[in-house]
Formats: sequence, structure tokens, C-alpha cells
Amino acid sequence: METSKVLAREQAQRAEMQGLLNRLSDLNAIGAALSSERDINRLLESILNAGMKITNADAGTLYLLDAENQKLTFEILHNDSLNIRMGGVSGEPIPFYPINLYADGQPNHAMVVSHAALSGETVNIPDAYIAEGFDFSGTKKFDAKTGYRSRSFLAVPMRNHEQEVIGVLQLINALDKQSGGVQQFSTDDQQLLESLASQAAIAISNRRLIQQMEELFESLISLINTAIDDKSPYTGGHCERVPVLTMMLAEAANRNKQGSLKEFNLTDKDRYELKIAGLLHDCGKITTPVHVVDKATKLQTIFDRIHLLDTRLEVLKRDARIDMLEGRLSAAEYEARVCQLDADREFLWACNTGSEKMSDDDIARVQNIAQYQWRNEQGEAANFLSADELANLTIRAGTLTAEERQIINHHIVVTIKMLESLPWPSHLKHVPEYAGGHHERMDGKGYPNGLKREQMSVQARLMGIADIFEALTAKDRPYKEGKTLTESLSILGNFKENGHIDPDLFDVFIREKVYLEYAKRFLAQEQIDGVDESRIPGYVP
Repeated sequence: METSKVLAREQAQRAEMQGLLNRLSDLNAIGAALSSERDINRLLESILNAGMKITNADAGTLYLLDAENQKLTFEILHNDSLNIRMGGVSGEPIPFYPINLYADGQPNHAMVVSHAALSGETVNIPDAYIAEGFDFSGTKKFDAKTGYRSRSFLAVPMRNHEQEVIGVLQLINALDKQSGGVQQFSTDDQQLLESLASQAAIAISNRRLIQQMEELFESLISLINTAIDDKSPYTGGHCERVPVLTMMLAEAANRNKQGSLKEFNLTDKDRYELKIAGLLHDCGKITTPVHVVDKATKLQTIFDRIHLLDTRLEVLKRDARIDMLEGRLSAAEYEARVCQLDADREFLWACNTGSEKMSDDDIARVQNIAQYQWRNEQGEAANFLSADELANLTIRAGTLTAEERQIINHHIVVTIKMLESLPWPSHLKHVPEYAGGHHERMDGKGYPNGLKREQMSVQARLMGIADIFEALTAKDRPYKEGKTLTESLSILGNFKENGHIDPDLFDVFIREKVYLEYAKRFLAQEQIDGVDESRIPGYVP
């Protein structure tokens, strides 16, 4: 009989030891999981769930210290018996006021959690209804309202690596695994929770530090974009909108489960990396001369030289009048000459805007006008247009000469050089490639490296579409009006057919209505016309 009792005790001890070992194993696994969690709400949720699991607690609350206001704020609240989930990832707000650490300038030791935060000591209470020294009136009101019975409490301060209390982890009602009844939190429970609280505090502090570094980094990026914006109001909106559209298309591609993109999947890490690349995709423009970026007309330098041509035309009109008065021109010839000069003025003004692609006939007409003779300020005979004016007015499309376009295009070279010079951490190592590839083409005719589709990541290819579509629809360019959705998608469709953009991403852009999502957020109402997708070049509904 005595032997059987000894064996029973040994078995119970072994079972207890095995249970403790299992809980220690759980604690180690929890610590590893906490160190890898990036989302702060999921991190807090995991901490409370872990604490309840290793102590077999029925309920718990996680508080964080608001050091500036000297308060403990409710972050997560769980109660299994009442099926309550508040705060954290639940999205359910916690309807309780923060707990003040001081009242009338005096430390608040009346509350269990405030005492734990102020003293840095663990509080283990077997039964709140008979405990002395703490105010449980709020707990009793909660119990009376819900029918719950809050009995055993375990409140553990969370200390970071500098031994500063950053919060409190409080568990309620330890449950006996056999009977399910409420019991006191054991010494093992307390030690395990103190160990978890220590790991949790370090994990929270690390996550906060990383968040602060990310916020600082993004603020520096914003600073660069603000500097670009201050140089030119025509690019600031672009720096803001392209990252947004990039992420819209990325999420649409992530949802896509067909064709060549079916294996494309985004993790939270991938999303953040792409977001940073989008924000930095034009950082090289900080070196681009303002007079090139802001060149609204073909003749613009520090002012629009079209007005100089107006003056010269008036001089030619004056000379024609003198010729008529002196008998070298008849009245009819004079009137014809003035009409011709007025028509030339209207034509040159139209050419100067750069809004329409110039035909060979228009270029020939400008070249003919350039040969008109007039007397300049020095009284010398000169061609009506200088060589530079002629070169600018015969730009076939847009307002930039080949040299100026090369200056603009150089911004991507600078962008790549700037980004590749930075010591990127492993989770951001692709930022230079993503940001630096948005001017490449699928057929290898892009710049700066002439990459082909198979040499580029999906992220770089989708950023190229976002960059083009934003430019087509933008209302703040100095040289054009923002195009409608139908006009923009038609041009984008042509780009697909001529090998400029990724065909599969273009199809996703249309099929998933990414263009419409973007338009509702950023386009003027008059730009959002009724798109007939069946008429978009290169797209089959």
C-alpha cells in the first residue's frame, strides 16, 4: 500500500515536472515568435494570449505606459468565459479610461496595476474579494454587471532592456486544468509570467524603436520630396501619387491568380519595400535644373520668348507700312503682308505650346518663317528666328529639346546612383532596382540600362505603369492638361502593343479597375468619363 502511494507521488511529480517543462518550451517558442512580429497590435495580442496560455488564465489585460501623461492605457482585454475580445487586432475599442499613476501629485498605489507600474513589483492576489490594501471597487462593479467573478489576480510589470517599466501584464482567474475551478496563480505561474513579461517588454521596445526608425526614414524621404516640390510645383504631386498608384496595382496583381502573375505574392515586408521604392523613385530629380522641369512652352527659359517674336512681328508690320508709304508696296500687298504676319503669329503661338505633335508641313512652315529678315536692336539684318529658337519651335512633341530631355532622363541615373550608395538592410535591398527600373521598357528600348521584361522584377514593371498613367492624367503639368480616363487608357493600351509596358500587368490594371480606384481619389470629375473597355487598344475583356 505504501509502495503504491510512493509510486503515485512520483508519477504526480513527473507529470508536474513534465507540465512545467512543456510550459517552459512554450515560453521559448513564444519568445522566438515575439521577436519576429512586426505589427505592434499583433505583437501585443500575442503577448497576452501567451500569458494566458502558460498560466491557464481565464482573462487578462495588457496595459502600456503613457510616460508623458503618467497613465496606463488599456491596449488588449480578453475574457474567455465572457467571450470578450477588445483592443488590438479585434478592432473593438476598450471603453475604459486610462489608469492614472498619480492623483493630486501622489503616487496611486490603490490599484493593482498602477502599484505594479510604480513599484516595479509583481502583485499576486489569491482572492480580490478578501484582499486588503487595494481598491477593487471597479472590478466588483464589472462583476456585478456581467455576472463574472474576478478572484485571483497576477499583475507583472514589463521592464525593457534599460529596466524601465513600459507597461503591465495582468491576468485574472487561474483555472485548475483538472476541475476548471478558479485557483491562485502559483509560484511557477508567477515566474513564467515574469519571464514572459521581460521578453515582451524587450520585443515591444524593439518594435517601437524600429517604428521610430522607419518613421524617421520616411520623414527624410518626405523631406527630399518636399525639396523637389519646392523646386517645382509640377513634380511634388507626382512624388505623392505614383507610390499610391504603385501600391494599388501591386495589390491587384497580388489578388490575381492567373497567367504569368499567378505566383506573385506580397508579404508585409514586400509591401513596405515597394512603398519605400515608390516614395524614392524620382529622388534624383533633386539635381534636375528647375528651368527644364518647369519648361511649360518650347521657348521658355527664365521667361517665355514668344513675346520677343511678337515684338519682331510688329517690327515687320512697321517696315511693311513704311514700304507702302514709300511706294515699295501697294495697299493690297501691304494688307496681305499684315494678314500673313498675323497668321504667322497665331501659328507660332500654337507651335510654342507643344500640345500637339508637329507634322512635317508645320516644321517646314516654321523653317520658312525663320528666314524672314528683320533689323535687330543693333540695326543689323538678321533671320527672324535664331538657331536656338528654330530648334525649340520645331520640337515634334512636348516642349523639351533632345538635350533637355536628356537632362530630364538623367534623373533616373542619379536616382540609381543615390540609392545604390545607401547601406540598405536585407528587407529593403531591392529598393534601388524597383525605383531605378520604372523608365525601362519591356522591349529593351527604355533607359538607363535598356533592360528587357525578363530582366526586371514585377515590382519595377508595375511601377513603370503607375509612373506613365500618373503623368497622363496629371492636372498640374506646365505643358498640358490632364487627359481623361479614356484618352489615358487608349495611350496606355498602345504602349502595351508596342512593347513599352508589361502586358499582363496592363490587363490587371484594367480588369481589376485599378484606374477607376485611382481616378476617384485623384482625378477631376471631368476627367472621369465613361470608359468602354472593349475599345481600349490591346485589351480583351
